[in-house]
Amino acid sequence: MAHSHDHGGDDYGRAFAIGVALNVAYVLVEAGYGLASGSLALLSDAGHNLSDVFGLLLAWGGHALAKIPPSSRRTYGWRGASVLAALLNALLLLAAIGAICWEAVRRFSEPAALGGTTIVVVAAVGVVINTITALLFVAGRKHDLNLRGAFLHMAADAAVSVGVVLAGLGIYATGWHWIDPTTSLVIAAVIFWSTWGLLKESANLAIQGAPEGIDIDEVRRFLNELDGVTAVHDLHVWAMSTREAALTVHLVKPQVENDDPLLEHARRGLHERFGIDHTTIQIERGEACRQSPDDTI
Repeated sequence: MAHSHDHGGDDYGRAFAIGVALNVAYVLVEAGYGLASGSLALLSDAGHNLSDVFGLLLAWGGHALAKIPPSSRRTYGWRGASVLAALLNALLLLAAIGAICWEAVRRFSEPAALGGTTIVVVAAVGVVINTITALLFVAGRKHDLNLRGAFLHMAADAAVSVGVVLAGLGIYATGWHWIDPTTSLVIAAVIFWSTWGLLKESANLAIQGAPEGIDIDEVRRFLNELDGVTAVHDLHVWAMSTREAALTVHLVKPQVENDDPLLEHARRGLHERFGIDHTTIQIERGEACRQSPDDTI
């Protein structure tokens, strides 16, 4: 039996702390201006931005829990928490999209004033704050689904703030109030396009599906081509977290010899070609250990 473990990974704790601090400060400033000016729009947007803070905290919690070492009770630690955080963030984004669409449709029949210069200025500040926060996760989103959820939350909020600014300027220049809800619907469609991918992938990982980008047929072909291997069975690949994949497999190798070089070659190939770092490989001399068809691919 062979085991390979790689528990490394970038620590985004500081990025989350900065992002949460910036957005909490923005919420407090926005709510303060809303109370001072009596603007219900500003107070409502402050509440919306507070939900984004919750999304960041959710992603941060999943990221932190995934770093807790394994125990006798939880042999994989809390790595799966990052998958749940990504899934919940996708659902939160869908709820936000629904709220944006509902409000946009309502405003077609009941146009609402944007509240003048104050609203546009505060929204412009929101563009800067949310863009800076999104940039903190722009690199991590490529290899960590949980970080992608945090990035999408802040990018979506930046897009909404851009929409408020553009709609305010457009209405001021033309007097066409339909610009506001139309801009909101376009932004909602863009956010939905990105969120749908996050939802599908996080749901797939939650039910222990193979992570996106790992071709199981290619993995099987690679293992079948190892020296002396005559068959591959009981091959399973799943996500331990949003950045770590695991594999278990039985390799049939009738010839008795030192298998350490073979196992090392397999471990290195699975890491370099497929990004799989947690592997458990069982060498068999025959087919006696084959499991039931329901457990085998």
